[in-house]
Amino acid sequence: MSLLPDHSPTTRKPSSAEERRARDADRLRIIRLRVTIGRELDDRGITTPAGIGEALGMPAAEATALLSRKLRREGDVALLEAAAARLGVQVLEPVSGDRSS
Repeated sequence: MSLLPDHSPTTRKPSSAEERRARDADRLRIIRLRVTIGRELDDRGITTPAGIGEALGMPAAEATALLSRKLRREGDVALLEAAAARLGVQVLEPVSGDRSS
């Protein structure tokens, strides 16, 4: 089974602190998006793969994989943001501030 280049898992370790921060921010964004989308689908009573795919505007297998896969793939953030927009939900970002208090 071959993966398309734009759907390959992101496994390369970041080489700089800035890359690690960006990768961590992406990972947190993905988690928040998945939780928000999952809650919205549950609130609407959409639980079947076919229903999830229809709600997100993509094939059922692709939609359920997007919401459940463990490895982050290039483009996941954009796909999840598009799915959230299609559902009309917004993901609240935490307020960044000083953690030393």
